Amino acid sequence: MNEQKIQDIVSTVLSQLGETSITPSAVTKIVDATLAPQPTKNDDALPDLGGIKFKKWNGVVDALDPKINDDLINQTDARVCKGRAGPRPRTSALLRFLADHSRSKDTVIKNVESSWLQERNLIEIQSCATDKDEYLTRPDLGRKLNDEAKSLLQEKCIKSPQVQVILSDGLSLDAVTVNHDEILPALMNGLKNAGLTVGSPLFLRYGRVKAQDEIGLLLNAEVNILLIGERPGLGQSESLSCYAIYKPTEETVESDRTVISNIHAGGTPPVEAAAVIVDLVKTMLAQKASGINLKR
Repeated sequence: MNEQKIQDIVSTVLSQLGETSITPSAVTKIVDATLAPQPTKNDDALPDLGGIKFKKWNGVVDALDPKINDDLINQTDARVCKGRAGPRPRTSALLRFLADHSRSKDTVIKNVESSWLQERNLIEIQSCATDKDEYLTRPDLGRKLNDEAKSLLQEKCIKSPQVQVILSDGLSLDAVTVNHDEILPALMNGLKNAGLTVGSPLFLRYGRVKAQDEIGLLLNAEVNILLIGERPGLGQSESLSCYAIYKPTEETVESDRTVISNIHAGGTPPVEAAAVIVDLVKTMLAQKASGINLKR
């Protein structure tokens, strides 16, 4: 906010309080370079708390050797060397924490738009959960497909594929929208180049991991791959997990699944993860097993 806007606000408030003689005075700006970086040149714009200058900000004042702290900050995304003001966090560190917390909550409650799915030729099906609130409060409903989903699978999907790939928002919209264009095309091409028959790619709305078993049973898929958004952490809302299962049944348990987690730009890169998943699928088909049975 520039000086003129501040003066206008002050004048308006004083007028409402009955002051008739208002003489503008200079606005005193107090700037402490140690409190926060100043990443903007425009006085009307607020600094971006998600910018690299805030993420890599060293808030420790009068450190014996600041280079040691800088090196530590550059080696991790953890909240280190943010300093303190007495017993409290520094203002910049607190604002960054609140911004990251807000981002994590947003990615849980938001929904992937159907238009976004149509642009990417993904067949959309849904669990028995009717909305995001029910999905979060009734995990059991996310583990089952609704009747319309079952009909769509029978009408529109390839039957008895060697590999069926499913994408689901799970607990993170960002995990799907950020990683899709890098992981799904690479995965589909990799599976086809390996000579495998691949089913129609699906998007499962309000899905839990267990729902992949029902999809695999209905389509008679040999290997079932579910890419699902992980529960977000502070400042990391884009992490995706891959759950792979060989010939799921109604008796399938979690130890029957093979899991690859932490798929995102700051973890296992999506393109690299696609290659790892293709190799995993080939191993599962060769050994006709997944989960702990794959290691026996």
